[in-house]
Amino acid sequence: MRRWIMAGVLLLVVLTSCDTAQPGTTTEAPQTQTTPASQPEASVAAQTQATETVQEVTTETATGQTLRLATTTSTADSGLLDAILPEFERQDQANVEVIAVGTGQALKLGENGDVDVVLVHARKREDEFVAQGFGINRRDVMYNDFIIVGPSADPAKLGSAQDAAAAFKQIADAQATFASRGDDSGTFTKEQSLWTAAGINPEGQAWYKSLGQGMGETLITANEQGAYTLSDRGTFLPMRDKLPELAISFGGETIEANPDKTLRNPYGVIQVNPEKHPGVNAELAATFADWLTSPHTQDLIGAFGQDTFGQPLFFPQANSQ
Repeated sequence: MRRWIMAGVLLLVVLTSCDTAQPGTTTEAPQTQTTPASQPEASVAAQTQATETVQEVTTETATGQTLRLATTTSTADSGLLDAILPEFERQDQANVEVIAVGTGQALKLGENGDVDVVLVHARKREDEFVAQGFGINRRDVMYNDFIIVGPSADPAKLGSAQDAAAAFKQIADAQATFASRGDDSGTFTKEQSLWTAAGINPEGQAWYKSLGQGMGETLITANEQGAYTLSDRGTFLPMRDKLPELAISFGGETIEANPDKTLRNPYGVIQVNPEKHPGVNAELAATFADWLTSPHTQDLIGAFGQDTFGQPLFFPQANSQ
């Protein structure tokens, strides 16, 4: 079976003899959602890894060796991995455990050797991860783009902005509510670069809301609060029907119509270095990276979303290297 773990924040909870649990009682693990056949047993240990906003979903696949994949919430929220991973699992008799978090957290999991491979979208940080010896064989996989979404009335008049940095400045000038992921993700990294380009530090401003949430949760909050936010297009389009108060304020209806080419959003796959962490499944990670960047899988990626949205949610990039 494939196991999904979608988490906004990963925490280490240290349980010591000073815990409030009384003798003879059991400390329960954080509440999760699973299918009945795969409900995990609660356990107490000296150190327990806990999650905030954790959702686990299981699907039936062939039993076999396990690949631990840390990736971004956008690949989960968009539905891309649900669409393509079953083929890999059948083909290689493998179970893929997907941990969907922000790019920063995904790279940290790789750095610690807690996963076998990462699929992320923050190129500078990816290059640093490889340069520091934590990852090997980084390869381009795909790209989409970032857009700014906000209230349909567009109180900051972003339609007149020439680029994304100018749009951010108009949001600040109008003191329009902005919902930030604030979660060390690739999207948050891009957002910070845009505020810097606009010459603005939004931290501490009443109109700036740092949520510490994934992309899906941030979009829902922006919809509820009438806020602007930065989103990748691949997450926004599948959720659009659930976000009646939001519209694309800057970035156009397609990637071709986006006037700011710096909003391109590339994704890369990196194997965790087995010399740093001999316990990783290096062979299966290499097989997965080969499969993900193969012409066949690249075609699957390029077709995903076309029938439903009239445009791909991601554009293949491996064959352009």
